[in-house]
Amino acid sequence: MEEFLRRGARVFLDLKLHDIPNTVELAAARAGALGVAYLTVHASGGAAMVKAAVEGAANGAAKAGHPAPVILAVTVLTSMDDAALAETGVPASARDQAQALAQLAVRAGATGLVCSAREVAAVRALVGPKVVLCTPGIRPAGSAANDQARTETPRSAIDAGSDLLVIGRPITSAADMTAAAKAIEAELA
Repeated sequence: MEEFLRRGARVFLDLKLHDIPNTVELAAARAGALGVAYLTVHASGGAAMVKAAVEGAANGAAKAGHPAPVILAVTVLTSMDDAALAETGVPASARDQAQALAQLAVRAGATGLVCSAREVAAVRALVGPKVVLCTPGIRPAGSAANDQARTETPRSAIDAGSDLLVIGRPITSAADMTAAAKAIEAELA
């Protein structure tokens, strides 16, 4: 970690914390002390849990001499569609649930959100321009969706207003990872 920070890297720690507020606060404080730039938590943990994450991360970072990380609150996993949400007892559509959790998380102090690129424009309209919107489930045209239910291309995600893209398997599963990354970069240029 220290070597990454020394080289100026911004580390994204995708823990998706989800527990009682005290436990999340302690875990977030440890993550903040590491100097990470981004830390994920589940917005579905509730306002008190998100607030605890924000406070814990800021306190841990301050004690270690680092800036506080952006707390990215996960709204609805991109692997879930309306039917999958209904199976878990959530009657709302993925879009409506993402919007509701986005508002909850921002009110609790989160300065970033994780949502599908399909919801970015609607979420942005609710939370404003200063909140960082991170979108997973990004798949270049022609790529397999794998276990993702709500995918978009890199270009459509940027055009919708995404600030950060999470592009995993289209690169890590490619025979030539460098060529796959360069193709995505070319699409976005």
